[in-house]
Order: sequence, then C-alpha cells, then structure tokens
Amino acid sequence: MKYCFGVDIGGTGIKVGLFNSDGVMLDKWVIATKRTEDGKDVLRDAAAFIESKLEEKAISKEEVIGIGVGIPGPVKDNGEVLELPNLGIGHFNIEEEMSKMTGLKVKAGNDANVAALGEQWMGSGKGFDSMVMVTLGTGVGGGIIYKGKIVAGSGGAGGEIGHLPVDYNETSSCGCGKKGCLEQYASATGIVRIAKKYMPNLDDISAKTVFDMAKEGDELALKVVDEACRYLGIALAQVAQTLDPEAFVIGGGVSKAGDILIDHIKKHYIPNVMDALKDRVFIIASLGNDAGMYGCARLILSSDV
Repeated sequence: MKYCFGVDIGGTGIKVGLFNSDGVMLDKWVIATKRTEDGKDVLRDAAAFIESKLEEKAISKEEVIGIGVGIPGPVKDNGEVLELPNLGIGHFNIEEEMSKMTGLKVKAGNDANVAALGEQWMGSGKGFDSMVMVTLGTGVGGGIIYKGKIVAGSGGAGGEIGHLPVDYNETSSCGCGKKGCLEQYASATGIVRIAKKYMPNLDDISAKTVFDMAKEGDELALKVVDEACRYLGIALAQVAQTLDPEAFVIGGGVSKAGDILIDHIKKHYIPNVMDALKDRVFIIASLGNDAGMYGCARLILSSDV
C-alpha cells in the first residue's frame, strides 16, 4: 500500500489529510496556523505533524508517494512563491523547503486551484473534462481545470475570477487595490455590503441571513441576491467566453444557499453569454472544506504518474 498527504494551509488552520494511492481519505486533522516573524514556521509545523502521524500509524517514508500542498497565493510550476502576505512569508520555493524538512517529494499549488482539482477529481466536478470552480467566501476565488489539470498561468495567478472588473463606477477599493472587482459584490462580505444599501436598519446581517430571507420571499433580500448574482452571472459569462468550460462548480460558504443561488446566477448568465455557451452546467460543490485536501492529494498523485 502506498500513501500520500494533502496539506491545505490557510490563514487560521492547516488541514492535513492522509490518503491511499487510490484517492481514499483514510484520516484527516486540523492544526492551528502559527503566525511568527519567520512565516516558515507554518511549514515546519506541518512537516513535524506529518512526521508524528507517520510514526503513530507505523508508515515508513518508503511507503509515501509524497505531499501535496495548497497555499493562499500564486505558485509557479517549479514551486516558487513570490509572497504569501496572509502568512507573512516572502519569496521562496515551497516545494524545495518542505522537501528538505520531510525528506519527501512535494508538489504545491494555489489553494483555490487545488480545491477545484479536488472537486473535479472526487466531487461535483467528477466526469467533467473542463470546469471552473468559483469559491464564494470572505472573498471570491477561482480555479480552472482543463483535461484534469490545473491551468495556473505563467506566474501561478490564473483563475483570479474575484478580481474581474464588473463595475467601472465603483469608488471604493477592493483588497487588491483596484475598484469594482467582482469580490466587492459577490463574496459574503460583498453581499452584506449590498444588503446595507437596501436594508440599512437591519442589524447583524450576514450573507446567510440575506439568503434565508430571500427564500422566505422577502422583497428587499431578493433584490440583494439578484444584484450580487447579476454581477456574478455577467462575470461568469465572460469567463465562459474565454475558457468554454463544461461546468461551473460553485463552492465556499455562500454556496450553502443552494438552488436559489444557482437559479439567480443562471438568470443573469444566460442573457449575457453567446448562444453556444448557454447550456453550461452550474452545480454546487460537494466536498466542502475537504476539497483542498483532495486536490493536494491529486496534485502529488498525478505528478507521480
């Protein structure tokens, strides 16, 4: 039996999954992300944790194919990372660093990209040769899969759907420094921002609250949902006309809204896309928080082929 690890590194937690070579998740854990002046403590902690699990489960390193790692930032094909501001790490090669720490082969990718790969491999995207995953959480992320592989672009920044410009009249800045990005309207925080425009007297509002109210027929909440999905539908029409994917897989916390989200996205996607692309599939992601770990495992398993 051969094994591999999928390690999904986030700003607050590191998710670690142990898989066999058939892609079956055998166990999973979460450890806290430690922020220190030397941001590479995150890698050291992950490496030490893997070492402890190998010992605990009596697995030798000869039985381990390697480690797949997802990180919140662009990763070049050779493992080079320019900067991970959320983790306080500057320019380095994550594959080389992690391999030195563990003595195992390492393959790394952007977290949104590996989540997309996980969904295409073992989730809602299974069976689709090409797909785009859109993650609607605190921000808006994206991952492009073509013929079962990540399309990361020349510098690892491919799939940054959240920073497509959708409103040229916006005066507030996005976190990326531009104005009028999709993330400012279709993320969980963006939906709350729109809601405050329509429902200024409603306290403690969240994206979930908005969708719950919309499902009950609240007119103002329906306007909020429709506006957020109008931006999203138009943006995805442009993505479709560039990439021609078979399917869009919608993940992230906002995706828990379910059918109402898909219906409103399609409402604005269909009239804004060319006829040949109107029949694309829209589906809710199914792997949840495990998608990144599955994608990381796939990353290392496919590199071993």
